[in-house]
Amino acid sequence: MPALERLRAGRHPVVAVVSQPDRPRGRGRRPSPSPVARAALAAGVPVLRPERVGEPGVAGALARFEPDLGVVVAFGQFLPRRIRELPRLGYLINAHASLLPRLRGAAPIARAILEGEAETGISVMRVEREMDAGPVALVRRTPIGSDEDEGRLAARLAGLAADALAEAVERAAEGTLAWTPQDPARATFAPRLEPAETRLDFREPAAALARRVRALAPRPGARTALAGEPLRILAARAHPGPVDAAPGSVRVAGGALRIATGDGWLEPRVLQRAGKRPLDAESFLRGHPIPDGTRLDSDGS
Repeated sequence: MPALERLRAGRHPVVAVVSQPDRPRGRGRRPSPSPVARAALAAGVPVLRPERVGEPGVAGALARFEPDLGVVVAFGQFLPRRIRELPRLGYLINAHASLLPRLRGAAPIARAILEGEAETGISVMRVEREMDAGPVALVRRTPIGSDEDEGRLAARLAGLAADALAEAVERAAEGTLAWTPQDPARATFAPRLEPAETRLDFREPAAALARRVRALAPRPGARTALAGEPLRILAARAHPGPVDAAPGSVRVAGGALRIATGDGWLEPRVLQRAGKRPLDAESFLRGHPIPDGTRLDSDGS
């Protein structure tokens, strides 16, 4: 959304938008356009919504708009060569949420937090057959806040991406967009997080567990189990120091909740029971007291 809005505000017209087909959304699960498609339609921009962008007829439909350049943002489908080379300039650009060649793949923001990276950024690259491997034209760096979760960082990076893409479009129009090939020897990868990775293993150090909580917030949330019932932790802090209890053991004092880990204590700040709204720790304990010494486990679902 920020990228579309920023590009529409520029001097180069957005001639069409390609988005995912209408999907069931909301409580009624009625088919409705994606947020990007809805915004484009409201602005009077033609929208194509094929099930697969590589299916017959899509390239021809796009060619009728005579695009000079294609811009890809979080599209999530393989783009065949006939689509990649369709614009007059012969290529598409994409803003990837990492400092390429680091963290190529579907989950660069969550992986950057999970791996304890101090900074991340946006890389504007040319879309090629190999995922996130195309040459890079622009890089925008930003530090990762010590308490910043995936949701907040993603929102910040979306703004950076919008500005970087707008600049890249201007440079492409001027003929000054220069490309630097990536060094494949420096490439690392950021695959989508698997369900097993959402579980908190309290044998790990508290610092690593706090990063996992941040990397998974606000969705899907890091999970554990309390008395056999799923429990999600959506914000937490790590406290170094000696631990005199088994990993997963709870200490409650003065409205604060701490969990023993393999190294230090994890202090949950926001918790959520299945089907309930998130609560800060003090409010959670008022409604759902946890006896001191209770053991949490990693079998929540």
